[in-house]
Amino acid sequence: MNLLLIDTSNQPMSIAIMQDHAVLSEMTTENKKDHSSQLMPGIQHLFEEAKIDKSEIDGIVVAKGPGSYTGVRIGVTTAKTLAYALNAKLYGVSSLLALAATMDESDQRLLVPIIDARREAVYTGVYQYEEGKLKTILEDQYLPIQELKQHLTDFKQPFVYIGKDADKLSNYLDGEIQSHLPHAPAMKPLLTESEDIHTFVPNYIKLSEAERNWLNQQNQN
Repeated sequence: MNLLLIDTSNQPMSIAIMQDHAVLSEMTTENKKDHSSQLMPGIQHLFEEAKIDKSEIDGIVVAKGPGSYTGVRIGVTTAKTLAYALNAKLYGVSSLLALAATMDESDQRLLVPIIDARREAVYTGVYQYEEGKLKTILEDQYLPIQELKQHLTDFKQPFVYIGKDADKLSNYLDGEIQSHLPHAPAMKPLLTESEDIHTFVPNYIKLSEAERNWLNQQNQN
């Protein structure tokens, strides 16, 4: 099975082409350029490097959020468009679960992926490996950092924060940090059922400021 995997849910971008369990080509970058200008050229480069044709892709895997509103939207829109054009299956994976999956399965601590939601709040969840598979301990959600820290205190287990944003927010966080970048191939073991291309939508969790302003304006009319 040939898969194209896409994670543009935050500033780093990670994309890959896999054939079954083998990585044929991959690219992970922290380039400050916006994803809209680098995603499609990056995908084209992967196909050239992997030496396979787009028509050979069986499935598109995308990090569906939460994360950067623009980044998530670009990734999901691109994935849906390619899945439709190539008649391929579409799979969505939690951006936070994908970040947790960059940790080795031998690590038995609570895994706490962090994406900055600004104003001393984060998008986060809590996961833990159980028999080689990630189990959800706390569902993905938007949380003020102080509330997250209280949850972790209540769990009474060792934990580790994961992600570049965890490193950025280290002054607010107590505990070890693994500042991992997203790694698109890590999404492969997380696949479940394929999505309906037409009804699949990102999981933003929290509305963007632009969306909130628009809804407020509608309510005032």
